Amino acid sequence: MRAVLTVTFLGLLATSAAAQWLGQPVWNSPKGGTGFTISGEYSRPNAAFGEGDAWGGRVAVGLGTVTLTAGVSTWKPSGAAESFTSLGGDADFRLIGGTLLPVNVNLQLGAARTDSANGTAARTRVIGAVGLSVPLPMPGVNIEPYFSPGIRYEDPTPSGGSSTEFGYAIGANLSFGMLGAHIAYDNEQLKDNGSRGVWGVGVHLGFHAPLGM
Repeated sequence: MRAVLTVTFLGLLATSAAAQWLGQPVWNSPKGGTGFTISGEYSRPNAAFGEGDAWGGRVAVGLGTVTLTAGVSTWKPSGAAESFTSLGGDADFRLIGGTLLPVNVNLQLGAARTDSANGTAARTRVIGAVGLSVPLPMPGVNIEPYFSPGIRYEDPTPSGGSSTEFGYAIGANLSFGMLGAHIAYDNEQLKDNGSRGVWGVGVHLGFHAPLGM
C-alpha cells in the first residue's frame, strides 16, 4: 500500500506540479514520522527575491520512512499588482534514522507549479535535496535542527529559458506534543546575480504515531 501511494504521489508531481512554493523556504523534517500534520506558514523573501509577504499551508501524511506533503502558497512581491499562487508537494524518504539513531538523513523530491501573474508566464520549479538533522529531545519539547542542501530547477525563469541552481535550507522544527512551530532560512545561489533568500516561520498541528518503522 505504501509503495502504491508513493508512486501515485510522484506521478501527480510529474504531471501537475513539480518545488518549491514560490516565496517560501524549502521546508524539511529529515526524521519523518507517522500520522498527519497540518501546517501554516508566513515567509518574507529578501530584496534580491522581490520582498513582499508569502503565506502558505501544507498537509503531510507520514508513513514512517516516507512522508508525502501537498500544499499551496500565495506571494505578493513588493510593489506588484498581483499575487503568485503555487500548488505542489514533496515526497521525503528517510534513509537513515529512527528511534535508535541520533542522526537522521533523508532524500527530498519536491515540485510546484506557479500560475502566471505580473506579466510573467506560469512556471514550474523542481527540487532535489538531502536533509540532515540531529534531534535534541528536551523536557517538554523536541527540537530538530536541520540542514538541507540541494538543486533547484525552474522553467521558465522570469527572464526566459530554464535555470538550475544550488540552494540550501537551514531550519528547526519544535514540537510540544501535538502542537509545534518551525523556522527556516533558505538561500538559493544564482549563477549570474548573487543569491536570493527567504526567511519563514510557521506553526503545525500533528497527529502522530511513534517512530520505529
